[in-house]
Amino acid sequence: MGPDDGEGSPDDTAHRASWRERGASVWSRLTGLRNRAETRFPVITHLLSHLISVNVLDSATRLAAQTFLTAVPLLFVVASIAPPALRDQLVNSVHDAFGLSGNANAELSKAVQGTGAPSNELRQTTGVVGGLMVLISATACSRAMQRLCQRAWSLPKAGARMAAWRWIAWLGTWLVMFAVQGSLREGFGLGLWIGVPLLLVAEVTIWWWTQHLLLLARVPWLPLLPGALLTGASLTVLTSTAPLYMPHALNRSLDKYGSLGAVFTLLSWLITLCVVATLCITAGAVVAREPWAASRLGTPALPGTPSDDM
Repeated sequence: MGPDDGEGSPDDTAHRASWRERGASVWSRLTGLRNRAETRFPVITHLLSHLISVNVLDSATRLAAQTFLTAVPLLFVVASIAPPALRDQLVNSVHDAFGLSGNANAELSKAVQGTGAPSNELRQTTGVVGGLMVLISATACSRAMQRLCQRAWSLPKAGARMAAWRWIAWLGTWLVMFAVQGSLREGFGLGLWIGVPLLLVAEVTIWWWTQHLLLLARVPWLPLLPGALLTGASLTVLTSTAPLYMPHALNRSLDKYGSLGAVFTLLSWLITLCVVATLCITAGAVVAREPWAASRLGTPALPGTPSDDM
């Protein structure tokens, strides 16, 4: 046999063996680092496994879709029955939340304020139909948020009789929160230096209350605080930076694809917000159940796996 036949020269064989040894050594080191990280920071392992159980993307997508279906009929209800002052406040809040300009701002004003004063008959018809649509969509949105909280805290499904009024209360409170969001961010005229902290406090408070309300007070207040802090802080940052890119994205979508493009952009934004909320609520539940935090927060003993009611 010639020198080029077989498996190669002894130098090539030694070179390949050396690379295999290096690869095995690197893999062994990475495995060791992972094991040490799991030992020193077990919360990371618990969080990852719990996020898989909660199914973050599925939960967030459902919540975003239900939120969108609630918001659209709400615009028509406001346009048909709300007094001018309330319509202007809603427009200002949406404008402030997204920093709308150009075509997007014109479409918003057209949808909420209308091009003219509607007749009494149209006002009544649109108000009744729109109100029913909002109520139906609202309960679906509230139930989606409730299921998210239940899965994050590994709690069984709550009874509809006990939870029904909470769905409406949650929606009404969030509508009020959204209506005053623009004023909060502006610090009621004092500027962003006080407005952003006020918005942060309001976000943390409403997410703290949201968990307590929709979980039917089955979890004490203190264990819910980590999730509220994470969610409130993350969403405050996201909503405060939205005016930097949302106006351009919406106007570009409207110019290229019309109203459908704007719908896709808004849905993408809602999904982003809902993914962040889902991650933060789940992370807060995991942190609150870690031994070092549970002893300080008084977290009750709960099942280890999320319920399957979604």
